Amino acid sequence: MNQTFTVQGMTCGHCEKAVTTAIKTLDPQAEVHIDRGQNRVDVNSLQPRESLAEAIREEGYSVDA
Repeated sequence: MNQTFTVQGMTCGHCEKAVTTAIKTLDPQAEVHIDRGQNRVDVNSLQPRESLAEAIREEGYSVDA
């Protein structure tokens, strides 16, 4: 299931990696595509939307879920 999140606070490649790692820790099979310029994170995962958003929040980023 494709899900799109607006994530504030990603400013560099390290930020992208932290968000990707957080999602993949929850769902190793997830496909993650990040557009830092648009503050957009697209995730293809069967995990519940709120679980994915919480994983991103735990890394310190603001998520509009």
